[in-house]
Amino acid sequence: MSGSEPARPRVRVPRWPAPAPSAPDFAAVRAEFRVPDEFPVAALAEADALAAAPPLPELDAADVPLVTVDPEGSRDLDQAVHLAARGAGFRVTYAIADVAAVVALGSALDAEARRRGQTLYTPDRRVPLHPPVLSEGAASLLPGQLRAAAVWTIDLDADGEVAGVDVRRARVRSRAQLAYPAVQEQVERGTLPEPLALLPRIGALLRERAAERGAIELGTPDQQVERAADGTWTLVNRQDLPVETWNAEISLLTGRCAAALMLAGGIGVLRTLPPARTEDVDRLRRLAPALGVDWPEGAGPGAVLAGLDVADPRAAAFLDEAATLLRGAAYTPFDGALPEQPGHGGVGAPYAHVTAPLRRLVDRFGTEVCLALAAGRTPDDGIRAALPLLPGLMTESDRRTREVERAVVDVTEAWLLSGREDQVFSAVVVDADDARGTVVLDDPAVRARCTGAGLRPGTRVRVRLEVADVASRTVSFRLEAP
Repeated sequence: MSGSEPARPRVRVPRWPAPAPSAPDFAAVRAEFRVPDEFPVAALAEADALAAAPPLPELDAADVPLVTVDPEGSRDLDQAVHLAARGAGFRVTYAIADVAAVVALGSALDAEARRRGQTLYTPDRRVPLHPPVLSEGAASLLPGQLRAAAVWTIDLDADGEVAGVDVRRARVRSRAQLAYPAVQEQVERGTLPEPLALLPRIGALLRERAAERGAIELGTPDQQVERAADGTWTLVNRQDLPVETWNAEISLLTGRCAAALMLAGGIGVLRTLPPARTEDVDRLRRLAPALGVDWPEGAGPGAVLAGLDVADPRAAAFLDEAATLLRGAAYTPFDGALPEQPGHGGVGAPYAHVTAPLRRLVDRFGTEVCLALAAGRTPDDGIRAALPLLPGLMTESDRRTREVERAVVDVTEAWLLSGREDQVFSAVVVDADDARGTVVLDDPAVRARCTGAGLRPGTRVRVRLEVADVASRTVSFRLEAP
């Protein structure tokens, strides 16, 4: 352009919003957070060879009629259980998949498991810790198959207190693969199979003992992405069934026994959580009256939380605030000197992860420590050398898992609400500060930021959707005037 030519006016090209995608892109989320995809060739070769002839221990416990209880459709079955009366008390037999039998220290499988840290679940796909030929096949406690396991035998007295513990390698054979909804129906009909007949009784006793220890359990519903009837995706707030809670108590019991064994032996890796800070408990106690929560004199926060009705909006807001009580979780290895703070505030006792080795790296090493100590020997040097590395590996894996889970929910929320901007929804305020807060919609189960001067925790409100952007995974609302 010469200096004599007039400047041409700039033309503003209009842009229209891109059409909403036909479904949330979970693959893009996995790619963004660099979730491991395919297994290395060497790891797959090792897995195939082991799956063709999985090793079995000499001790035979296949006569114990164990069963597995998991979410519907599970194939990576870590645990099988049998519950029996023993005099006035009980015997819990808990078989845990023996992953160390097929994943040798220093192997390609071991290296890849350390890189992954844990199985990661997204709505459309499971990204396993170990190749499926092992995690869903030769190492999984599938029904009717002989499998290698670390078998915990835990004797309880009539009150549910631990009276004796043993763990050793054995071959086992699960009798049935059961799913939580079906087992809950059996509970309600009074038709539980023999291996689980005592689960409600033992589960209730263990929960009573946990309350006495001051264990803190929030019990808030999980925000989950589920496939809808039309094949697309939806969001639900899912509460655990009673049978899931009782079954979790068996796992927590085993983790407590593992921690006790480690502390007595002077070596191991604990899952620790410091006690709730006094200032956080005091703040929650002061908040209780405003949200209609009864806090009896002398009661601990765990007892107060256990008595709440999560369907009550004020209780939901109180539980949201109570999350501050459970901060500072860590993996704490030790070899010699015991940890200064060995306890887990949520459990109300020292606790270790040992019951999910197919899905979580640290459990394999915790189990190996316990097997060695129970046999009266020192854990192998390779296990001892790995213990200090586990916190870093698990912290990184936990971080990635949290980020992926949050992104999956966020993109689903934005996708469900895309195109519905300016619509008004019914919601509950779960936190608020300076005209900003968080609301949870009645339907769909979206949790998002909201602005408005009248936001008060525990109140039911009407909110108008302002933003639902799938690309940025952003949703926001504005409080409607009453």
